Amino acid sequence: MEIIKFIFLVIYYVIDIIILLYLLYYFFTGIAAFFNKKRIYKYRPKKKFAIVVPARNEEKVIDTLIHSLKNQKYPKKLFDIFIIPNNCSDNTREKAVKEGVFVIDIDVDTKSKGDVLKYSFDYLINNYNYDAFCIFDADNIVHPDFLKNMNNALCSGFNVAQGYRDSKNPKDSWISSCYALFYYVQNFFFNQARMNMGWSSSINGTGFMVSSEIIKKYGFNTKTITEDIEFSAFCALNNEKIAFVKNAITYDEQPISFLTSVKQRMRWSFGTLECLKLYFFKLMNCFFIKKIPQCFDMAIFFFAPIFQIISFGIIFFTMIFRIFSFNYSSVINMLYENKIISVILGYIVSIFLSLIVVFLDKKKINNVSKGIFTLSIFMLTWIPINLVCISKKDFDWEPIIHTRNVDINSVV
Repeated sequence: MEIIKFIFLVIYYVIDIIILLYLLYYFFTGIAAFFNKKRIYKYRPKKKFAIVVPARNEEKVIDTLIHSLKNQKYPKKLFDIFIIPNNCSDNTREKAVKEGVFVIDIDVDTKSKGDVLKYSFDYLINNYNYDAFCIFDADNIVHPDFLKNMNNALCSGFNVAQGYRDSKNPKDSWISSCYALFYYVQNFFFNQARMNMGWSSSINGTGFMVSSEIIKKYGFNTKTITEDIEFSAFCALNNEKIAFVKNAITYDEQPISFLTSVKQRMRWSFGTLECLKLYFFKLMNCFFIKKIPQCFDMAIFFFAPIFQIISFGIIFFTMIFRIFSFNYSSVINMLYENKIISVILGYIVSIFLSLIVVFLDKKKINNVSKGIFTLSIFMLTWIPINLVCISKKDFDWEPIIHTRNVDINSVV
């Protein structure tokens, strides 16, 4: 029995140390967010942009996005707006035409946003001459200075850049509030931190820029349902740094119901696990051979669902052992008490991090008050989502219905 006890403790502490190292990695990289190093300089308007908007049944929100894009403080001759209706059964296309923007009609089957972007990039490169593409979701509204700041990034030598992802409806529910805080934390402790370190930030799905030079050179051939982080991995493998442009702001519509949130996060988790299978060894091999830090960074990022499950699993099994004793009562009691303390500390830390980003990014605390005390619960609900995704072999992409019409002047 003593041998079994010893083996149990060894396994427990090995797993615990691995989890601790994983957390420490993000703690120390996150600290870099507090050390500001300006890497993007101001330039006169120079670059010409194609604004690319994949849209699937978005007739209720597409007009407010177009209005915010038309009101960019950037020379009108230096940007065009392209709406790409796909798999639509509503009047998205008709609304775009009425707004006087370009419409790209897709004549092939598309199953994901990545397919739509690939078709759009190929079409634009073959028929037009743009310096770069800016990609948005149809439910977004965009800050008037977005293109001006992306011009600065492109002129500063960055071929790929992610803007600041904000929320247009953080007060709608505790779910939308948690989403807003989640992105604030990601903007600051992940993207801003890596920008300060001279590493690569990550594409967050919308509000990003990629130069036509990159698309011409490499194409956009994503295979997973999370084309954003897959493209981030592709950039890492090719040592193409992704800039974080804090002042290029996109306001995104967040889910307000828990079930809608689960559906969306299940797609994210499944896509992350797909990327883990496809890119982990490629990224690690590239890191060891070429010493590219963002390769290691992306490889670790793809392991997030696994670490979440392991972290919860070790707490769960400690509780089970404590309940049923298994003749290790004194040991299990000690481990259980340690885990309870860890859970309490984790909850306090989530509140602390939320308050930090709200204060430093000068957000209104009443907009996200519903999420400050529930963010850790929101993150905890990711664990069963990850467990389901590990067992799934395929995932059908389903659109999220957007209805929140918000004028850009009400959030800027």
